[in-house]
Amino acid sequence: MKFAGLKSVENAHEESVWAVTWVPATETRPALLLTGSLDETVKLWRPDDMQLERTNTGHCLGVVSVAAHPSGIIAASASLDSFVRVFDVDTNASIATLEASPSEVWQMQFDPKGTTLAVAGGGSASVKLWDTATWNLIATLSIPRPEGLKPTDKSSSKKFVLSVAWSPDGRRIACGSMDGTISVFDVTRAKFLHHLEGHFMPVRSLVYSPVDPRVLFSASDDTHVHMYDAEGKSLVTAMSGHASWVLSVDASPDGAAITTGSSDRTVKLWDLNMRAAMQSMTNHTDQVWGVSFRPLGGRVVSVSDDKSISLYEYS
Repeated sequence: MKFAGLKSVENAHEESVWAVTWVPATETRPALLLTGSLDETVKLWRPDDMQLERTNTGHCLGVVSVAAHPSGIIAASASLDSFVRVFDVDTNASIATLEASPSEVWQMQFDPKGTTLAVAGGGSASVKLWDTATWNLIATLSIPRPEGLKPTDKSSSKKFVLSVAWSPDGRRIACGSMDGTISVFDVTRAKFLHHLEGHFMPVRSLVYSPVDPRVLFSASDDTHVHMYDAEGKSLVTAMSGHASWVLSVDASPDGAAITTGSSDRTVKLWDLNMRAAMQSMTNHTDQVWGVSFRPLGGRVVSVSDDKSISLYEYS
């Protein structure tokens, strides 16, 4: 397995690019790339030639997360202004505005069926679930406070939720916190199940294996990438190779590889059989906030504080 650089867009945004995802193809158009930036805009790109399709405005502060519905018809962007904007991908018409206050929003993700949007609620130490038919808030999954702590203790700041991921069967949600803990929830019962231990610094990104609902990958500021058995509560392996914070992780559709982006400015490709980094791409000149595999395979995209987007072939 290997990466080959295909194309980079310099100055894709006016400020740091913090978020990227693939928008699935619809009957009327191919797949698109969606990026979000601290310049307060969301941009849509044609991945074949990396031409800009459209720029969306509507946020008052930087965009920290973007998510695409599995249908490819709608998408969402979350900003430091505490609002999530849900919009029609092809027209940019606003469909809903979700207010997350008094909490920030960090990562968010639609479930595999597209019925629910999960939003990592920052300082609220919870994940909020929104119904995509009505855009009503249907559940708040709160991380339990450690036993023996009073509500006044400053523990909740450590449980600040940065990242969220759905299992491929839609039955579990995992979220990563500032203190390094990962919390796993049973979605149907809206019930906390257990913590996954092993990181001691912020967990900024999580992704389940697309082929095994038990396997969860995490990226942390402690420079490690962990692979967990999320049901058995066990750490399967800890992979090292980055020289600094690991900011983003994504899994290949065939489940054979993961890719990571780091503040060491590299994008790495990891072979899960070898449990080691096979390749390191060094085209970015600043920290890499987002990496994403195309759902159909064959392509990976990365975005960075250097304001650029890079596209790679994965084979």
